[in-house]
Amino acid sequence: MSKNANNELCQILKGKVVFFATGNVHKFNEVRSLLSPYGIAVGMLRLKGIEIQSDSLQEIAQTSVQNAYNRSHLPIFVEDAGLFIEALNGFPGPYAAYAYKTIHNSGILKLMENQKNRHATFQSVIAYCDQQNPSQPQCFLGEVKGEITSQERRQQSKSGFGFDPIFQPEGSSKTFAEMTIQEKNGYSHRAMAIKKFAEWYRKQ
Repeated sequence: MSKNANNELCQILKGKVVFFATGNVHKFNEVRSLLSPYGIAVGMLRLKGIEIQSDSLQEIAQTSVQNAYNRSHLPIFVEDAGLFIEALNGFPGPYAAYAYKTIHNSGILKLMENQKNRHATFQSVIAYCDQQNPSQPQCFLGEVKGEITSQERRQQSKSGFGFDPIFQPEGSSKTFAEMTIQEKNGYSHRAMAIKKFAEWYRKQ
């Protein structure tokens, strides 16, 4: 058994385990590496949750995690993220996942052709629910500013996911897709939200 797996097993036995409702293994790996230093083990739970149509990331995440908790009755969290591009009046915003599935990175780059203003913001909301507060999920926001690049940039042919290859955070010369998980966790909106959650959870 690897050292990381052994540490996670110890935390499970101590009861410090939460579940991440996601079907995205890339997100799960990022989150697991972030929670490990806090002594929190995390399990991946593939649940097809409810995702309401709303302009509020927090409202989407809260509804989703309540549904996930009602189906699993486990200490569980979800993440909802949005990409807000200034030149596109905040599009795709909370509809980022749908936009990626329909027009992909190439579609965003097409919309951004000849745009001098390439400022964008990535936001992430982590919503957590357990038996203590099943109707009042705890929410944690992370945000990072950056810009949309003129073309996709990856570390390797298959590195990065979602809009990672076209988003370059402030203070870095790399896109998220050109970074290792450790590098990305030093900048990303998801990492900021998860760290806020971990610090809160550790005090419970």
